[in-house]
Order: sequence, then structure tokens, then C-alpha cells
Amino acid sequence: MKKLHLNNRLFFTLFGVGICYVLAFFFPVLMNVTHGFLVLVILTFMVDYLFLFNQKNAIQAQRVLLEKLSNGDQNSIKIDIKNNYPFKVKTKIIDEIPFQFQKRDFLIERNIASRKNILFEYILEPKERGEYSFGNLNVFAESPLGLVSRRFTFQKDAMLPSYPSFIHLRKYELMALQNEFLLGGIKKVRKLGHTMEFEQIKEYVPGDDVRTINWKATSKRNQLMVNQFQDEKSQRIFMLIDTGRTMQMPFNGLSLLDYSINATMALSHIILKKNDRAGMMTFSKKAENKIAADNKSGQLKKISQMLYNVQTNFYESDFNRLYQDVKFTIGQRSLILLFTNFETLDAVNRQMKYLRGIAKNHLLVIVFFKNSELQKVINSNPKNIQEVYDEIIAEKFEYEKKLIIQELRKYGIYSLYTLPENLNIEVINKYLEIKARGIL
Repeated sequence: MKKLHLNNRLFFTLFGVGICYVLAFFFPVLMNVTHGFLVLVILTFMVDYLFLFNQKNAIQAQRVLLEKLSNGDQNSIKIDIKNNYPFKVKTKIIDEIPFQFQKRDFLIERNIASRKNILFEYILEPKERGEYSFGNLNVFAESPLGLVSRRFTFQKDAMLPSYPSFIHLRKYELMALQNEFLLGGIKKVRKLGHTMEFEQIKEYVPGDDVRTINWKATSKRNQLMVNQFQDEKSQRIFMLIDTGRTMQMPFNGLSLLDYSINATMALSHIILKKNDRAGMMTFSKKAENKIAADNKSGQLKKISQMLYNVQTNFYESDFNRLYQDVKFTIGQRSLILLFTNFETLDAVNRQMKYLRGIAKNHLLVIVFFKNSELQKVINSNPKNIQEVYDEIIAEKFEYEKKLIIQELRKYGIYSLYTLPENLNIEVINKYLEIKARGIL
């Protein structure tokens, strides 16, 4: 019977009976005792079997799934189990989770009192976007006798899509409203001035910028009045994501492409909350997945759907084609954040004329990545000659990245050089800084 499973306790008990029969061969007086013990085991087995199998729907369970998984984040999967037996049961739960997690030792044990239910959860952290298929939810129940167990199977073949990271969007929104992000402490974006979008005239209060005093209104009201400004709204921000071969490099299980996609989702959410217009496109041999900059209510969902199946194509990215596409696609001056990964100064110089062409009409920010493994080598304490050589090479690569930043700055191109795991916070901070400075 597929639903009947013999427990280790039964096997050990039968093994003990076998030992008794061996001893009874040498000591016949034990034979009757052994026969009686075997009959008792058989009767106990039958009683245990009847306890477990005389009731339909004795165990009810369901897997409480999210609508979708958030890529690169910890997703909570809940399981609700109810015991309808008139006695306490010991359960073993084996959930057949998607193969992408490569977890073959999933086992949760719980004791459930009679007529009670329990709710517990476990965590899944996907590292790829796409479809994740769950198998059976298996619950093995055994009575207090513990000789046999009964298997219950629920929810066959459930599927969840894994979308670009969305779990922490609310957290980023609250932090952006305060213009502060937690990254090794509190990092505040200092307002360096104000934009020129007038909001209202109000009474002066201590702390207001005296340069904003409206002398005409002050003379009419006979008290100090100041002009109040607000951040410009409806500015266009585009995120361009390189899908070439350099973006396939993995860090902590996620590729640079996935880090960039997650950052695009987080930044788009903040952009829309700031009443600016968010747009995006991906590029490699040509520009694809284009979404015009807009701030309509469904824009974030539109971006999420577009990024769902974006993958690297392992080609060398064509920045000449990108320049042409940006020129004809993005007409008005916009903030463009270009997610790519330049490793050497020569690689930047080969593309510099195209980057300068984009920066001529737009505010261009190049986002590229620190190698976290190299950072570990640089910060380590070398103990032998080989480790000294490794540290020198790592520092050479790091120095090359600093030269890239200087070269970009020379042509008026902004840059953001960050660890992949800090990308979301850093890119939002860069956007808020640009907004605060009013340089767009």
C-alpha cells in the first residue's frame, strides 16, 4: 500500500523478536515468551493500522503560497496543517520544493494535538527569474504507538513565477521619503539648493533660507515672507541595462544582470513616488524591451513584466547601436542610468565617443560594479608570497576602476561604483542626490 509506511520502531521491534528466537534455540524455555511477544507485536501493529486508516481526511494540509516570488530575497512559504484524529500525532512534512533550490533534505517534524491545527513557515531565496514548480506536499502521520505511519499528499504541481525583487520596495519608499538610507550607518542626502519649481509663498520661520525671502510680499504683509520651492516633477529617468556577456558574472548567487534588474525595480518605485517618469530599455547587440518614460499607475507593473524574462545573450555589447537608439528614442533631456560592467580603462576608451554622445544631450550616470572577491583579497592580511602577489594584482584591478571614474568625470559623465549587494541603496541615493542638486 503506497500510503502505508513502516517505521523504524517496528523494524527494531521485529529485529528484537528475531534475536529472541535465536536465543530460544539455545534456551527452549524462551520459545513461548517469544511467541507471545510476536503475537503482541502483530496485535499492536493491527491496532496502530486501524487507528491511522479508519478515518478519511484525518489530516488536512495546504501550502500557502505567495502570488509570486521575489528574486534574490527571502520569501516566506507557509504550511497549514490540521489534525482531525482523536489523538495526538507526530508528523513529518516533506515539501517537494522546486529543483532550482537543489535542496534534497527538506524535512520538518511537528507534533499536533488532537483536533488542532498549526501554521509554520520556511524560507526560499530564489537566485533566478522564471518559473518555479512545486511537487507534492507530503505529510506522514503516526500515532503514539509509532509502528506505522500514513502518508497524506496535497497540492500537486503548483507553480510560482519569480519576478525581479519587489519585497523591499515599501522599505525603500519610506527611506526615500526621509532622504536617508542605512548603509553602514545613516547616510543622509544633503540638500545643496533647490530647484526652480515654485510652490507657494509662506511666512518665514527660523531655519528657512534667507536667500528665498520675497521682498515684495514682505513689504505688503509687513512681515518676512519667503518663496517655497519643491522638487521638479515629471522629470524623465531612464534605466539602460546591459545584457551582454560581462553582466553574467555571479556574486552571492545572483548575476550582475539580476542585481541591475532588482535595482531598476527599486529605483523605478522611488521615481514614481517622487512623481517623476520612469522608463527603461535593455541592450546588447541592439536595444530591446523598451518602455517609454511615464508615471501612470501601472508603470511599475509594466516594467516588472518586461524584466521578467530578460536574460544575457553572451554577446559583446554594441554601444554604437545604443547611442543611435538613445538618440532616436529619448528625445528630451533625461537622466540616464546605464548599468554595465567595465573592467579596464581600455574597455571604457573604446566606447567613450558613444558615451560622450549620449552625455551631450542627457545627464548620464554609468553604474558599474566592485568585485567583492577582490575587495576581500585587498582587505586581507597576506601570510605568504602567493597571497602578497594576489593582493598586488587585486589592488591593480581596483586602481584601474579608479582610473575609469576619473576618465568619465573628465568628460562630464557621472559614475556610480558600488558592490553588487549595495546597488539598490546606492543607485537610489544617486538619484536623490541629483534631484537635490537640481542638476538635471
